[in-house]
Amino acid sequence: MKSDETLIRVRYGETDQMGVVHHGNYALYLELARIEWLRKLGISYKKMEEDGIMLPVISLSINFKKSACYDDVIKVKTQLKKIPTATIEFEYEITNENDEIITTANTVLAFIDIKSKRPVRVPKFILDSVKE
Repeated sequence: MKSDETLIRVRYGETDQMGVVHHGNYALYLELARIEWLRKLGISYKKMEEDGIMLPVISLSINFKKSACYDDVIKVKTQLKKIPTATIEFEYEITNENDEIITTANTVLAFIDIKSKRPVRVPKFILDSVKE
């Protein structure tokens, strides 16, 4: 399945007093990497919402192995787990500058019609993009 890598430098405001990334920031790192994954496929999250489709997270699982610290450059590998249907699932691996796995994660997002707030099937343009 399609994958991508995104580099992120840990900012001071994302850490606690010990300089360690607060656990809540990992969800933001996953979102950033997922949006970049879509963008590199030519899929604009903004345009998708303008076209009436939103993509809320319905499941999030994170496993912490090691800490990331202030000013570290971490790499988030984002991989599509399977061909999307009414949901799209991603697996993530976050590594530090020594290429050590610090975090693994999984998200599931649902394709939702903005007006009806009901699930819909994956838009054809997204399905075509991930199958290429």
